[in-house]
Amino acid sequence: MKTLKKIPKSLTNIVFTVFILAACFALCLLIQTASGAHALIPAVFILGTFLTALSTDGYIYGVISALASVFIFEFVFELPYFSLNFTIADNLVTSVIMIVIACVTCTLTTKIKKQETLKSQGEMEKMRADLLRAVSHDLRTPLTTIYGASSALLENDSGLSGGQKQKMLQSIREDAAWLTRMVENLLSITRLDGTNVRIIKTSTVLDEFLDAALHKFYKRYPDREVTLELPDEFVTIQMDALLIEQVVINILENAVCHAEGMTILCLKVSILPGKAVFEISDNGCGIEKERLKTLFTGYYQAENLPSDSRRSNAGIGLSVCAAIIRAHGGTIMAKNRKEGGALFRFTLDTEETTDGQ
Repeated sequence: MKTLKKIPKSLTNIVFTVFILAACFALCLLIQTASGAHALIPAVFILGTFLTALSTDGYIYGVISALASVFIFEFVFELPYFSLNFTIADNLVTSVIMIVIACVTCTLTTKIKKQETLKSQGEMEKMRADLLRAVSHDLRTPLTTIYGASSALLENDSGLSGGQKQKMLQSIREDAAWLTRMVENLLSITRLDGTNVRIIKTSTVLDEFLDAALHKFYKRYPDREVTLELPDEFVTIQMDALLIEQVVINILENAVCHAEGMTILCLKVSILPGKAVFEISDNGCGIEKERLKTLFTGYYQAENLPSDSRRSNAGIGLSVCAAIIRAHGGTIMAKNRKEGGALFRFTLDTEETTDGQ
């Protein structure tokens, strides 16, 4: 099955510029033919130049639009027809106005885009700081446990019973596995760091993807059953399968670790036009209202919540999920269910297919 390549931005800018010029030309012909309101024609081209400069990147397309508008206006709509005459004062003033509007608009839009870039960089720095706090907090407890248990085994091996040794080794293994998953999260989010990183999407069959993700999940939690609700039709999704696997596993694991009283864990996928909607729900104790506000924006300090509260220290897993989904151009959210428990929902683009493929 073939996938469509992403259209270059420069081609999009060219097509948009040509479309606006053609639309302005057609509208001016209609105005001149229907009403003879010649004074409106320069205003139409000025508006077209403004829209082009506002919607394209850099200066070049706005300036080209202005110059083309001047040429079309002078050549087609201004006396003498089908000739250029800039010695007439009105013609010259109109031409200069069009070019000035293009340059001013391009300057303003460039500054706005630079401000948006700076804002994005500031948000990235904040995210890095949040992650640093999360990592320092989340790594401290398992490392302390591993160090303490291993030290006791080395220094007091003969004084420990078989059961005590087994318990310590089990604790070491569990904390080491937790650290491994933490490192996987960190590796996932570092792939999204930086301004030049691009998600490489491939056509992925939904059923095969979920089989692989749940296989990894069941290796960690063999006794935890996940109820699946999938569409009947054949579905392919454009995604980086390894990163989206991380999202699914992180959310499922978050429910297992923090949804107190949970007896049902459900993964549902539904299809909307051009979208695949993933929903992971549980019937546990839900999410605190304060935690919901910052669930995907960064680390929420554990000391701000009661020690026994649900998902008070979910770590960086959900921040990773949000970064991955947004990098794919999707959306992610979480809420408490009316019937009890929590629901996480994220969307991804599906691959358009034609009959016979």
